[in-house]
Amino acid sequence: MKRGKSKADAPKKAESKLAVRKGSERASKKPRKTKAEKDPNKPKRPPSAFFVFMEEFRKTFKEKHPNNKSVSVVGKAGGDKWKSLSEDDKAPYVAKAAKLKTEYTKKIATYNKNQAQGGSRPAAIAEEDESDKSKSEVHDDDDEDAEGSEEEEEDDE
Repeated sequence: MKRGKSKADAPKKAESKLAVRKGSERASKKPRKTKAEKDPNKPKRPPSAFFVFMEEFRKTFKEKHPNNKSVSVVGKAGGDKWKSLSEDDKAPYVAKAAKLKTEYTKKIATYNKNQAQGGSRPAAIAEEDESDKSKSEVHDDDDEDAEGSEEEEEDDE
């Protein structure tokens, strides 16, 4: 005689399998690492030629279709238009993107140089603060030294 599976046996087996899986999965998982915070002073990456094109395209699309509020429709229309453009039509956008990229490379180079020096502030601001601090510290030190030397002279007499 073959014995059929009863409904009472099925949940027990499933529960026991789940219990074993949960325990083994939890033991094998490593704790999650937290993401490093982004530096707000780091320059943003420049837009590609397509995104330069999309800035202009969004304005013209809104003028033609003022009732459209869907971002996806604008994106799809812009993508289709970009694909249909010839290389000559894309040239001004590519040139502008290249110009933005050269500016970005200059900015990121100065940013990286400042990071290597240990400063998190832009170079111009850091230099101004340091020069102000050094001036005030020099004046404070001179005043304290002058007062201290006068008191010492009076004590000596």
